Amino acid sequence: MAFDFLVPPRIIVGEGALNEAVPVWKASGTRALIVTDPSMVQLGHAAMLEELLHKAGIPSSTFADITGEPTDKMVEAGLQVWRRDGCDFLIGLGGGSALDTMKAIGALATGGGSIADYMGRPITAPTPPMTAIPTTAGTGSEATQFTIINDTKKDVKMLLKGTVLIPQLAVVDPRFTLSVPPKITASTGLDAFTHAAEAYTSRRANSLSDTFALSAIKRIVKYLPTAYQNGSDVKAREEMAIGALEAGIAFNNASVTVVHGMSRPIGALFHVPHGTSNAMLDEACFAYVLDGNYKKFGDLARAVGAARPEDEDEAAARKFLDVVRSLCETCHIPTLAEYGIDKEQFFARMDKMADDALESGSPANTAKELTKADILAIYHSLWE
Repeated sequence: MAFDFLVPPRIIVGEGALNEAVPVWKASGTRALIVTDPSMVQLGHAAMLEELLHKAGIPSSTFADITGEPTDKMVEAGLQVWRRDGCDFLIGLGGGSALDTMKAIGALATGGGSIADYMGRPITAPTPPMTAIPTTAGTGSEATQFTIINDTKKDVKMLLKGTVLIPQLAVVDPRFTLSVPPKITASTGLDAFTHAAEAYTSRRANSLSDTFALSAIKRIVKYLPTAYQNGSDVKAREEMAIGALEAGIAFNNASVTVVHGMSRPIGALFHVPHGTSNAMLDEACFAYVLDGNYKKFGDLARAVGAARPEDEDEAAARKFLDVVRSLCETCHIPTLAEYGIDKEQFFARMDKMADDALESGSPANTAKELTKADILAIYHSLWE
């Protein structure tokens, strides 16, 4: 069966990648809007990008009000700067929040309306030229057709989709990740791990997405503990940056499954960082759906050396759960209770969370058929 395989038109990877992007920006328009966050300003990364553009004769404006995970209000504020200053192309600099906000601004710049209007329908209006410069190794947003924006009126994380949201250029320079603190390294790294594992076991997986997913899993399992424990290890940071990119390409084409579907409501209602909420769910979700495709889960364990080639698929698949548990323990991922979430409030909102998870569509990609009762059972198990 034929399938489309989507990647950014151009990817520049490695030390000095930023300088190599200048000719692309010169051809992109007359004024850039840099979408970033306060930490990029404080670290001097935003100023470095502004100076690079200035030396190249490219005017720019900077919107640096991405505080936390992106919301519809942040998107509207950034769009106002875009319109006020007459910008005509976009550069996102930061973690997934900055990149996702950039994509949403791009969608509204040409498509109009409010970002909530696009919930449940594809975004099709061609966006202005977009460059994504990730500064964390995790979300893979630089390679995907997705953006996740919080609807502040409905308390829902909107998963918005459209091939026009794939950035025209991804600039992956690992030096930007050297300043990322351990907690964010863990959260984003486990987000990338989840992307790869879900993409590989998704009903929508294909031979090419499998190739990228397996490569990503191997890099992340090997190098995330080092990047978490020693953030100045350049080799580990480089490998994690590439692993996150590979995982992004994989799930861009195969989609995510039950973990992401269930984690978005936790993030929206209890303000848990996206990667952390994924990690909180990983073992419980994968254990629940393991019997949907023992072979695929077993393949993941074999790929990282946790299972032997001769192991039966079910036995190998269960060893993958050991890999998940070990990574989460190494990276000190808290439980819901340890994070400070009130159990009674969680249970009171569980019905809405299950509905929101199913409505997102992600659980339908899982190898095992899942109902609302299954989703609720997994949520319950997080407190056992």
